[in-house]
Amino acid sequence: MLRKMAGEFKTFAMRGNVIDLAVGVIIGGAFGQIVTSLVNDIVMPPIGRLLGGVDFKDLFWKIGDYKESPKVPINEHSLEEVRAAGAPVIAYGQFINILINFLIIAFCVFMLVKVINKLTEGRKKGRAARRTVVEGMPVLPVRRADQGGALRALHVGA
Repeated sequence: MLRKMAGEFKTFAMRGNVIDLAVGVIIGGAFGQIVTSLVNDIVMPPIGRLLGGVDFKDLFWKIGDYKESPKVPINEHSLEEVRAAGAPVIAYGQFINILINFLIIAFCVFMLVKVINKLTEGRKKGRAARRTVVEGMPVLPVRRADQGGALRALHVGA
């Protein structure tokens, strides 16, 4: 029974769709890291500079008191230090970063789908052109060797 299940799993895992999905997940993860770096290291610093030197990852609202009074004075402008001291916060700066990441990835996926649809549409139009109908009869394009490879219509079903 275990051998049969292992064989079924091997058959399942070696299907093209499963392998394609695995490759897509791996590439998607790498692409996500690239977009995160793009947002955190390239897009957000100039925006923060334009807004007066703000670091978006440290934008937050403290919504409560510290769990225990901090023994060491903390930087009230550092999200990490305020969280470490036990204060509840709403980290809206990180949310903005993640939202921009999502929008960039969503736009890239949208563009990829547009390209795939355009390629698929071209194939469908080519198939439709080859299957034209003349007076209710399907026509197939046929190359004739005796006429230099010129296309001529072959009426099917006459």
